[in-house]
Amino acid sequence: MTSLGIAQILVYFVIVVALTKPLGGFLYRVFEGKRTFLHPIFRPLERLIYWVGGVREDEEQSWVRYTASMISLSIFSFMFVYVLQRLQGHLPLNPMHFSTSHAPQNATPLTPDLAFNTAVSFMTNTNWQSYSPDTTVSYLVQMAALAVQNFVSAAVGIAVAIALIRGFARHSAKTIGNFWVDVTRCTVYVLLPICILATVFFVSQGAIQNFKGPANATTLEGASQVIEQGPLASQLSMKMLGTNGGGFFNANSAHPYENPTPLSNLIQMLLLLCLGAALTYTFGKMVGDTRQGWALFAAMSVMFAVGVFVCYGAEQRGNPHLSKLGVEHVHTGSQPGGNMEGKEVRFGNAATALFATVTTNASCGAVNSMHDSFTPIGGMVPLFNMETDEVIFGGVGAGLYSMLLYAILAVFIGGLMVGRTPEYVGKKIEKKEVKMALIAILATSLCILGFTALSSVAKFANNGYWNPPGPATANLNNAAAHGFSEILYTYSSGAGNNGSAFAGINANTPWYNLTIGIDMLVGRFLFIIPALAIAGSLAAKKLVPATSGTLPTNGTLFVILLIGVVLIVGALTYFPALSLGPIVEHFQMLSGKLF
Repeated sequence: MTSLGIAQILVYFVIVVALTKPLGGFLYRVFEGKRTFLHPIFRPLERLIYWVGGVREDEEQSWVRYTASMISLSIFSFMFVYVLQRLQGHLPLNPMHFSTSHAPQNATPLTPDLAFNTAVSFMTNTNWQSYSPDTTVSYLVQMAALAVQNFVSAAVGIAVAIALIRGFARHSAKTIGNFWVDVTRCTVYVLLPICILATVFFVSQGAIQNFKGPANATTLEGASQVIEQGPLASQLSMKMLGTNGGGFFNANSAHPYENPTPLSNLIQMLLLLCLGAALTYTFGKMVGDTRQGWALFAAMSVMFAVGVFVCYGAEQRGNPHLSKLGVEHVHTGSQPGGNMEGKEVRFGNAATALFATVTTNASCGAVNSMHDSFTPIGGMVPLFNMETDEVIFGGVGAGLYSMLLYAILAVFIGGLMVGRTPEYVGKKIEKKEVKMALIAILATSLCILGFTALSSVAKFANNGYWNPPGPATANLNNAAAHGFSEILYTYSSGAGNNGSAFAGINANTPWYNLTIGIDMLVGRFLFIIPALAIAGSLAAKKLVPATSGTLPTNGTLFVILLIGVVLIVGALTYFPALSLGPIVEHFQMLSGKLF
């Protein structure tokens, strides 16, 4: 690692810390219904939405009604995106004529299974794409379906996190808020204003925003090149802020139109973590003890720091066998050194490793490099980040409610150690809460490991299976350990609602589109529904005064316990699978026997 690379990472994290308190305080005021500096501008819009939707702002819901509202919006979102995709050939703003007889030869057909996978993906805030967006979907689908879902799915995640916080903050209550009010306030006062400013900034940096069709250009060598265009910047800002990740181009944030400068790269990474980090402070404010929020922030920060420096160190060291071939791979003043395969030379190893760590911490599929080209240990970091259920800041809202479920497990284990009923922020944690937390954690791991195992051996997966040590199949560019890692990464990304990929796998088959779709649904709703059930249960409970036997949950001891629970659960669950993939591949690289 270089001093400049380390400095880049530290500067980024310092900015995240600086944003956490003011943004978290703003979120607290928004969701508590307090007046903010944006109310003179956006309050009329908020009232209009309530009037059109028939929503009573002062009416709250039980956790069952809250959950039913969330599910109904999600079903509508899925159907809307699916239908719009299937009809795109008959709709306007389709200058490339996708899904018509005049479609270009390189266009990807929007088959029913692909449309299903995409609709589920954007409804669940995953934004996994089994296709190249610039050769598959029209501008109308990009804007009216995919970009809109970037807002909706992000708002749903934040609303669920706020509902769970209310469960801890309230006592002897039957309600946890109003889902429609929470989603509206999140969209109007948080997501929309930030995205407007971010879109203007990205356009100023060189991101495109137009409705033109592809342009034909002649290169300096005299070859012909097709340059895709479209309404990119407006989707770019929300895909980062909402930790969605669906790219306008297949190269995503490695594309110069999506990520033109090092400054745009920094702002994209800040957008990825700012809301997830801020919600920890919001939690502390709403439960009446900001130290509780900072404890969660500290646990997330420690795991983030370990991940980013392990990834950066592995990528900067590169492949030791290159030196035996006479290739200079050490950092010098004239070249970056390390493993630069699949990376943008504009960003280098430090900014690339940081982006990869942040995007998989934040449950976002945006990438500024190809993770498939990382070293085995460098690639294992983003893979393991997703397998922790995205609790390291995580997706907007999803990171906090996932971490709170782990906090429930942590105090339960702590209670077992001292032989008393566990408590967390003044609430007794009993059998129901622990069961709900375990359902969420076990369901995602079952999907990841189960579908990975099936796709690795089952021939009915339509050639999407792994057959070591034989040749790569039609759906897998690599055999042996790396091929297995590609499959494991795919289902980890789906269940973690992340959306990034080891790009060596062709997932656009009926088997993968269907199973990844199920994977994403389980990862989203079998976390949200238990979290809301816990919120309802906790809100109805009375506050329990702290005693000398109460485990403090706002200090260093609890931070260590929480980190330990996250890592131990992840290690025990996924270590055998990781041993078959990146770990064995690492030792093969050291021995020079990669195959």
